[in-house]
Amino acid sequence: MKTLKEQTDAKIEAGRKAKPDFMKGVDAIISKAKEFQQGAHAIKIGQKAPSFELPNPEGKSISLDSLLDKGPLVVTFYRGDWCPYCNLQLRALQAKLGEIHALGATLIAISPQVPDGSLTKNEIAEMEFTVLSDQDAKVALQYGVAWEVPEFLLEHMRVDRELDLEKINNGNANILPIPATFILDSNGMVTWRYVNVDYRTRSEPDEIIKALKNMS
Repeated sequence: MKTLKEQTDAKIEAGRKAKPDFMKGVDAIISKAKEFQQGAHAIKIGQKAPSFELPNPEGKSISLDSLLDKGPLVVTFYRGDWCPYCNLQLRALQAKLGEIHALGATLIAISPQVPDGSLTKNEIAEMEFTVLSDQDAKVALQYGVAWEVPEFLLEHMRVDRELDLEKINNGNANILPIPATFILDSNGMVTWRYVNVDYRTRSEPDEIIKALKNMS
């Protein structure tokens, strides 16, 4: 099976061939974002993760404390079900979920989409991890991974993708999370993290599993 990086690299290469000018624009935006170290304020290893309460797809409020009662927690932020790179990531995590659970950890995924908007009911039933809705991106902001999306990308979403982020995210039209993953111990302390403003790259599930093994 291909690694997540191999899958996302293939997606990027396909994009370069299909829309070379657009991908050059994305490269420029990501390069500029990295110059300004966007994501540099993300919570760091050794810090206590901010508490939160967010709704699951059924509208039930889920707290960080209740999740930590079960043991270590893997928290991953993603942009939404409309993002092909996010979908590759979630499928890759689902494929490794048995190993994550075997190490005593729980996985949750957080996006700005409204409850019941991130996944269909069938997909929710098939997923063995919880998806939470951070509509106003306040939790993403607390974790230091909220990103004001440049107009170049917003225009692409509106025109080329026909995406209405304001509707998808219930009023939030331009703030998305940097794709980031944190591992928290049962006390809520960050023991590992992956943060990259380039939304086309993600943490490898095997790296998450390795970090969980190091914890135990």
